[in-house]
Amino acid sequence: MSLACETRMKPSIRQLEYFAAVVETGAFSRGAERLGLSQPALSQAIRELEQGLGARLFDRTTRRVELTEAGRVFQATALAGLSEIDRAVGLVRDLATLRQGLVRIAAPPLLAATVLPRLIRLAADAHPGLQIRVEDLGTDAIAAHLRTGRAELGLGTFPPAAEGLAITPILRDTLVVFVRPGHRLAARMGLNWNDLSGQPLVALTAESGLRRLVERGFEAAGVPFRPAYEVHQIYTALGLVAGLDAVAVLPLYAGGAMHGRRYHVLPLGQPVISREIALARRQDREPAPATQAIARLIQRNLRDLMPDLAPAGRAGGRGG
Repeated sequence: MSLACETRMKPSIRQLEYFAAVVETGAFSRGAERLGLSQPALSQAIRELEQGLGARLFDRTTRRVELTEAGRVFQATALAGLSEIDRAVGLVRDLATLRQGLVRIAAPPLLAATVLPRLIRLAADAHPGLQIRVEDLGTDAIAAHLRTGRAELGLGTFPPAAEGLAITPILRDTLVVFVRPGHRLAARMGLNWNDLSGQPLVALTAESGLRRLVERGFEAAGVPFRPAYEVHQIYTALGLVAGLDAVAVLPLYAGGAMHGRRYHVLPLGQPVISREIALARRQDREPAPATQAIARLIQRNLRDLMPDLAPAGRAGGRGG
C-alpha cells in the first residue's frame, strides 16, 4: 500500500524528537541510544511518522541513512518548530521557578519613594531573575491599574470592600501632627484635634483620601476645617511645615520622607484616626509565581521597613 494512501495525522512532539535524533546522529542505532530506546522501536516510530505524513523521510541502506527530499523539507521546518517549543517550555519553567518574571507594583508616591526601593533590594537578593517596576500613583489610580492588569500588586490604603480587589492588611498607620522645631506646639507630649483650631494648616487637596480622613477628625472634634495651604503631595506639605510656622496632619509613615530635616511628630487624639496599609491584587486572576513571591516578601518585610507602625488589626481608634 502506498504511503500516500494512509490516514494523515499531525506529528506528535515525541515523533519530532525521534526524527531529530536520527537526523542529528546520522543513524538509527545512535539515535536510539540517545533516546534510550531499542533500534526496532525507533524504526517503528519513524515508520509511523512517515505514514502519518504520507511521505518517506529517510533512504535507508545497510551502511547509511540519508534524508529524502521530503525529509529535507521536513527538517527545515519541523526542527525549527521543535526548537521553538523547547524554548517556550524553558521560558515557562523559568517563570515557574522564579528565574525570570515581571512584577509591577503600584503605590502612592511617598511609599514608592521611601519603602519600595528597600523592598526592591530585598527582592533582588532573594530572586535575582525577577524584574520589578514601580508605578507611583494615587489610590484610585492604583485600583484602576490593578483592575485593568497594568499592575500586579498595589501597596497603599484601600476601602475594605474595594470592588474586584483582594485586600490583605499588613500594618496600621495613625494620623499625627508634624511641626517644625521651635513651633509653640512642639513642646507638647500630644495633641487633640481642637488644639489645631486657628493653626495655619497644610492639607492635601480634595481628591486625596487622606484629606477626607483629616476632615473627619476636625468634624468629630467640632473644629472648623480651614486649611491655610493645599498641596498635592506629602513631600510638599512637609516642606511647608519646615519653612513656615504651619502644621500638617499626616500619616506617621510620612516621617520616612524627612531626608535629614528635623520635625516634631506629635500624637493626635480625640479621636485617634488610623488606617490600614494593605497589599492589593486583582481578585479574579490567579497571581503568577513571581507575583506570589513578591507578595510574600512584602508581607514578611514591610513591618521591619516601617517599624513605627502597628500590625494590621490592632485596635487603634477610627480607621479609614
